[in-house]
Amino acid sequence: MEIRQISADERPSTMFPLQGYAFEGSPGSPADVVAQQARVRYFTTTTSLVAEEDGRALACAAGMPMRQNVRGVLHDMQAIASVAVHPEARRRGFARDLVNRLLRQGNDEGRTVSCLYPFRPSFYARFGFVGLPQRRLVSLDPAGLGRVEVPGASVQLLPNREAFDVYAQTTALVASRRHGFAVYDETRFEEWRGDPVWVAVARSGGEVVGVLRYRIDGFGGELTGEDLLTTGPLGRALLLGFLARHVDQVERITLRVDPAEAPELWATDLTATIESRVSSPLHRAPMARVSSLPALAGLPAGEADVTVEVVDDELIGGVWSLSGAGGALTVAKGTAEPSATLTAAGLSGLVYGVLDPVDVVTRGLGSVPVDAFDALRTLFPRQLPWVCANF
Repeated sequence: MEIRQISADERPSTMFPLQGYAFEGSPGSPADVVAQQARVRYFTTTTSLVAEEDGRALACAAGMPMRQNVRGVLHDMQAIASVAVHPEARRRGFARDLVNRLLRQGNDEGRTVSCLYPFRPSFYARFGFVGLPQRRLVSLDPAGLGRVEVPGASVQLLPNREAFDVYAQTTALVASRRHGFAVYDETRFEEWRGDPVWVAVARSGGEVVGVLRYRIDGFGGELTGEDLLTTGPLGRALLLGFLARHVDQVERITLRVDPAEAPELWATDLTATIESRVSSPLHRAPMARVSSLPALAGLPAGEADVTVEVVDDELIGGVWSLSGAGGALTVAKGTAEPSATLTAAGLSGLVYGVLDPVDVVTRGLGSVPVDAFDALRTLFPRQLPWVCANF
């Protein structure tokens, strides 16, 4: 077996048949190949790998360059996607070798963190990935949404092509403020410019405070929104007030929202179903890992000091001295006896704010003495991340 990095132009003939079989209805049609060929230009910055035997591609994986907010600081991220193996070659280690290659290569390219949506979480847990919160899906009756009148504020309805630059700028703004939020590079993001959707743009005092892309499937049907992106409560209120105007047009409104949102508090008489579904294989929550500890220096951190040993990991293994003196994380190779032993997943769970030191121990992701609990909690306070993008 040989792993080969391919160009974007090679994707339709090598990766797409594997991806199509794994993730689409099959068998495919010639039209599917034509559609993939039209998308090639959006993958020129993507690392595309295939595993071959006798010149035949039997497995593939991709690493997409993104930026992710980690505790308020944007870091270069690698999004792992398109991991697919031909049925004849499954359970032979092809996917394992491809993921390891992507992680090493991403680390060499300065990708501080890595994120993915798993086909099976336990598979990626072996590579140091830890689970992150699933975003919430809200399905509501528009009759329960009230009118919103704010002086100097408005919501404008635009076709996607006209609003796309504003949408992209607002997405980048949310990413700069929201822990866990990830955005594509310009090359990959550009693919969504041609989507046949509406965009509602909320403004206050001329400043954009929220955007929502959505479709309507017909009169009396459903308005299906994408992620509700706002800079704060005002943007959310304006967009919800705009959606309320569709009460005599659609029966239901569905939105994807930040897992920190509490939609049940949006209105007094709201009738809604609020769901955060996790199931195999379609509704897996995202996972992430830290790929470089020194690159995290400067993150906001609590004032505590601790030395940890990260075990069984090629990228971040070793003894590390971590300090939050002055409110910013410092990272150095440790010389003192470690206070705790962590797996890469255990450390990643602390950094991303999804695990308490007790969780690390009970889930078998490390050995943390009780007297080290407070230092780790102080250094990495719990913080709920929101991974918005689908890869």
